[in-house]
Amino acid sequence: MASFAKIGLNNKVIEVLSVNNEVLRDSNGVEQEVNGIDFLTKLTGWAIWKQTSYNGNIRKNFAGIGMTYDEDRDAFIPKKPFNSWTLNEDTCRWEAPVDYPTDGQRYTWNEQNQT
Repeated sequence: MASFAKIGLNNKVIEVLSVNNEVLRDSNGVEQEVNGIDFLTKLTGWAIWKQTSYNGNIRKNFAGIGMTYDEDRDAFIPKKPFNSWTLNEDTCRWEAPVDYPTDGQRYTWNEQNQT
């Protein structure tokens, strides 16, 4: 199954739908994003769709409702979790100003202490 994000105002993802891969295939059997977009546009009447993938091979991150599609980066970007965090341009994911501990424990970010 192929997944597509419905893009609304301010490039926000408002829905994610799955489409059978056969819908994407052209006459040569090659999957084409535009075929999925055409299918969903005819089905829903909504014309702004972007393909996404669970493994991050398409547009950096799997799209989720509330994420933003960044046209310049051609990527889905989650909501910034804290003011101090910065966007990693390679992964298009937010990162804390200090590295996450590698001791296998679970931690919660403290924005006030930056820890």
